[in-house]
Amino acid sequence: MSGHGDAQPMTARKSGPLSGTAAVPGDKSISHRALIFGAMAVGETKITGLLEGQDVLDTAKAMRAFGAEVTQHGSGAWSVHGVGVGGFREPADVIDCGNSGTGVRLIMGCMATTDMTATFTGDASLRKRPMGRVTDPLALFGARAYGRQGGRLPMTIVGAANPVPVRYALPVASAQVKSAVLLAGLNAPGETVVIEREPTRDHSERMLLGFGAELHVEKGAEGHIITLKGQPELRPQTVAVPRDPSSAAFPVCAALIVEGSDILVPGVSQNLTRNGLYITLVEMGAEIEFQNPREEGGEPVADLRVRFSGNMKGIEVPPERAPSMIDEYPILSVVAAFAGGKTVMRGVKELRVKESDRIDAMARGLEACGVTIEEDEDTLIVQGMGAGGVPGGATAATHLDHRIAMSFLVCGMAAQKPVSVDDASPIVTSFPIFEGLMTGLGATLTR
Repeated sequence: MSGHGDAQPMTARKSGPLSGTAAVPGDKSISHRALIFGAMAVGETKITGLLEGQDVLDTAKAMRAFGAEVTQHGSGAWSVHGVGVGGFREPADVIDCGNSGTGVRLIMGCMATTDMTATFTGDASLRKRPMGRVTDPLALFGARAYGRQGGRLPMTIVGAANPVPVRYALPVASAQVKSAVLLAGLNAPGETVVIEREPTRDHSERMLLGFGAELHVEKGAEGHIITLKGQPELRPQTVAVPRDPSSAAFPVCAALIVEGSDILVPGVSQNLTRNGLYITLVEMGAEIEFQNPREEGGEPVADLRVRFSGNMKGIEVPPERAPSMIDEYPILSVVAAFAGGKTVMRGVKELRVKESDRIDAMARGLEACGVTIEEDEDTLIVQGMGAGGVPGGATAATHLDHRIAMSFLVCGMAAQKPVSVDDASPIVTSFPIFEGLMTGLGATLTR
């Protein structure tokens, strides 16, 4: 469990060709939302394909603390007996959201317009992350927040006894903030309006519609305008969670850089607000086929056939693509190191306030592996060394960040010398089967 136990160093060594089928876990963003919306509906919501990583399990535990009945029936199969919008009870204890920024921010949103008090905390990484970006708009509804200096956890939220609807323009592109405001708006009278200049992942809007909320999205001069009618009765649903494109990124990128690889990654979400990495990889010359496109659980999905791509070239990634791939820049920077020429990633300052400062973590680790890096507050530039060209031979600091850990382990699968991470334990938060899945494809990972 990230940040709570002993460090678990892990090493990846140069692998032979990766082959086989990589059945990655369910989408983390959708798994969180399925539990939360199920808890706010009246009746039983049934979920299949739920990601059973620690982040999502912490959200399930939180929904129980607020009064919902949450039951696991088998691998990925769960049910939630919800208490309705505004039906949460005050939790008896502190809500520990572990490593999950998504979990804590969305849960703050869904209780902020109910007359109750709840205190939130998390692991060492989450306690460093800023919460003001959520608590500021929640204050407009009438909620009050009391936290550590800098708006950090532990934090107590006093919900609004008489909430008012708000109109809020997002100052940063953040699906977490957008979702927190929409969730707060569910229990406020009238219409809550969220305006985003750049579209971010839209799982909350899709799921709200599925659960019966009155919501519409239009494009105006200000950007995307999302209007939600408050105080609906949400209807329970059957939710099939598609496979996570952020988790799929790791076997996909490993296959692209490990010579001779040829793998299939089935049923991966192709939501247009989440597929920026895959667009970028294809532009770099990656050999990825998108087979059998279809819809599952209200989300577009496809099967990905991925082959080693030794002739990939560095590109300039447009900054407006950042919201659709914000979690994938760490693994993209690894692929960029094995491409030819320079890859320029701009508009990525949001990475500095994720589970770690991901720009700094990737820059320092790649430099230790022999890669030339340039960076500023909002930019990461990787000078590619070509297929098989990264020396490796370093230990990267993960800073309790699951994506940093997995990215450097993928790097080690194709580098000339082994690459180690100081702590692989955070991986369980989002991709608990990472080690077994990658070794099953042929990767060499040792603890």
